[in-house]
Amino acid sequence: MPHHALDLHQDAAALTAQLVDIPSESGNERPLADAVEAALRELPHLTVDRHGNNVVARTRLGRGERVILAGHIDTVPVADNLPSRLDADGVLWGCGTSDMKAGVAVQLRIAATVPEPGRDLTFVFYDNEEVAAHLNGLGHVAEARPDVLAGDFAVLLEPSNGEVEGGCQGTLRVLLRTSGVRAHSARSWKGENAVHAAAPILSRLASYEPRRVLIDGLEYREGLNAVRVEGGVAGNVIPDACTVTVNYRYAPDIGEEQALAHVREVFAECGTWELTVDDSSPGALPGLSHPAAKAFIEAVGGEPKPKYGWTDVSRFSALGVPAVNYGPGDPNLAHKRDERVDTALILRCEERLRAWLTA
Repeated sequence: MPHHALDLHQDAAALTAQLVDIPSESGNERPLADAVEAALRELPHLTVDRHGNNVVARTRLGRGERVILAGHIDTVPVADNLPSRLDADGVLWGCGTSDMKAGVAVQLRIAATVPEPGRDLTFVFYDNEEVAAHLNGLGHVAEARPDVLAGDFAVLLEPSNGEVEGGCQGTLRVLLRTSGVRAHSARSWKGENAVHAAAPILSRLASYEPRRVLIDGLEYREGLNAVRVEGGVAGNVIPDACTVTVNYRYAPDIGEEQALAHVREVFAECGTWELTVDDSSPGALPGLSHPAAKAFIEAVGGEPKPKYGWTDVSRFSALGVPAVNYGPGDPNLAHKRDERVDTALILRCEERLRAWLTA
């Protein structure tokens, strides 16, 4: 396995390119985790711990407040978009540029260049964020060593266009299964069509009106959508089973149990179906009234926005650590074949974080 040596002396834009060129699809993060760990162990002001392919580094300066800077090191599958390339306009292209190796580069630069911050710092680099919740490395660290994630405030460097995004939506994915009786399609009256039985579910989704919820001055827009429909046996068979996969993105004013109860209520009059929970992660309230969050927003500037999507601020919220999303990169470019990031934004995020941490 090749060894990759990270150069933390180069600027964050160049470091982003180096990180991007170390492939780290979910489940294959070890080479990058090794490189991150090795680079951090060269910094004498940090204590470094390794948990699987998750790396945690901390200062121990006895400051009155501890801030956590966190980011995931995995990416979605490469889509013919490696190696990275920098164009004449200063835009860096490649898998993971926006989500979220630009943010990881900023973390590493802060770790290397701010040895005596005004607040103690914890840096968390974790794996498997882009896949099922039970694989998430931050969750594994939280279960095994919650003490290393103790802090007063956390910044998750997810792409947010260099603006503060508060909280996050919860996400619930369920499988709605309808059943029927298989028969030859030439004698369809002998069977019961499970795909047809799913029609009321799809009709209800098409007419559903999602909520818009105002929390701490931020408007969270919900969504309830079919994301997959599976059914059918062959071109001449009446299907006896159909599954509609439904994803509910909900505002953080309700929890997982309330979200599930709402989904059951929505489909209560849609015939007979069986529901299975496929994935569930709670949202997080924005917490912008917390003193640490207020100070951070004042330092980095701009108007806070709601986070559309789920992020690991939810895990920090569950640990009692108020957290916000703040990082370089456009979230609308995440996971795309033409994923890219403006290098000027990477440098600006680094500068603002450094100014806040050294004030």
